[in-house]
Amino acid sequence: MHRRILLKNAILVNEGRQFLGALLIDNDRIEQILEGRDAQPTIPPQETVDLDGAYILPGVIDEHVHFREPGLTAKADFHTESLAAAAGGVTTILDMPNTLPTTTTPEALEQKQAIAASKCHVNYGFFFGATLDNADALSQLDTRNIAGVKLFMGASTGNMLVDDAEALRRVFANSPTILVTHCEDTPTISANMKAYKEKFGADPDVSYHPLIRSEAACVESTRLAVQLANEYGTRLHVAHLSTAAELEFFAPSGRQITAEACLPHLLFCDEDYKRLGTRIKCNPAVKTRADRDALRAALNDGRIATVATDHAPHQIQDKVGGAARAASGMPMVQFSLIAMLELVDSGVLSLPRLVELMCHRPASIFSIENRGYLREGYNADLVVVRPESPKTITPNIIRSKCNWSPLEGRTMHWAVEKTYVNGFLLYNKGHMTDEHVPGRAVTYAR
Repeated sequence: MHRRILLKNAILVNEGRQFLGALLIDNDRIEQILEGRDAQPTIPPQETVDLDGAYILPGVIDEHVHFREPGLTAKADFHTESLAAAAGGVTTILDMPNTLPTTTTPEALEQKQAIAASKCHVNYGFFFGATLDNADALSQLDTRNIAGVKLFMGASTGNMLVDDAEALRRVFANSPTILVTHCEDTPTISANMKAYKEKFGADPDVSYHPLIRSEAACVESTRLAVQLANEYGTRLHVAHLSTAAELEFFAPSGRQITAEACLPHLLFCDEDYKRLGTRIKCNPAVKTRADRDALRAALNDGRIATVATDHAPHQIQDKVGGAARAASGMPMVQFSLIAMLELVDSGVLSLPRLVELMCHRPASIFSIENRGYLREGYNADLVVVRPESPKTITPNIIRSKCNWSPLEGRTMHWAVEKTYVNGFLLYNKGHMTDEHVPGRAVTYAR
């Protein structure tokens, strides 16, 4: 049924501005954007929602998630994690290829797309994984069917490590679209792990994790990625920077070579291992307070282009152990926006800059069509957030299948009030309105 919904008396935040106004949704599109209190559209709406000073932002685009399907669905799946995303104001996700099977063949990509079409409630796209065996075939990929090519230059899950020098060169030479790299130097990590095991036993305490997966491991790998991208003219986006030293490889507002920061490295530092243990164990590791603060500063000067989550759920029993045995990764997608809004409140960045990092730039860097902005004619992917709405994160509000969060016990002062996906009110004040409505595959302007 044709629906026109007016959201009025809200503060709209978009493209560097914030202003009091209204937004008219017509079916799945933004029909009109208006300024002023009680602004009225040219075409009368069928429903009016007075937001009374809440904020309307573009729906968040989380360019870096692991929804674990297919093959790892005890940890997470498209149904549960997309509902968690919607509850957090995330309307589009780009999923990584290290599933079972890995998304490293056209057939595996088709399988994942088919699963998401039936189970994912927010919009979705997928990365194609580079391997030692498929580097020469990358040039044949349909760039309008993938978000980009993902390259693991350091040990990770799914046996996708590309550590052969010649194969690396072929990946950089043949990638037909943006190449996203996980940069950690495996020989450095292996030597560090060996030394720490010799000193502390088979499973060193998790506090040694940032010394094993060290600054040097990250810097050397990122240096190589930037060198190869310059050599081959590759469009490179380096995922989850974790050190201040890596920032030196990125120019403010660079175009060919850009960098992502993820929530764990912006929220936590090595002092938090004592309190949170393996709940904040991730790869690359959460490092020093100085690293965290440098990453926060780089949010404002253009060296960090995007903010994502690296949402990587594990069952809580998988997090038992130390630096060697506990699984790396944490669920973050449901609370990423409100956690970043806490950084806005504390003066780390402005609200328009947050929208740039989490909505606009992911859309532009990955060439996502008609999403990521509040623009007339664009898909109505929106999130309504309200300040001064304190709530403590407890397990009963966690929607991820793993049912834990490293943010448990923390009180957040913003609330995601409503999330619209393609014009449909999917999340409304703590409730899902219809868990059967699917999201859509994103399209790319390439």
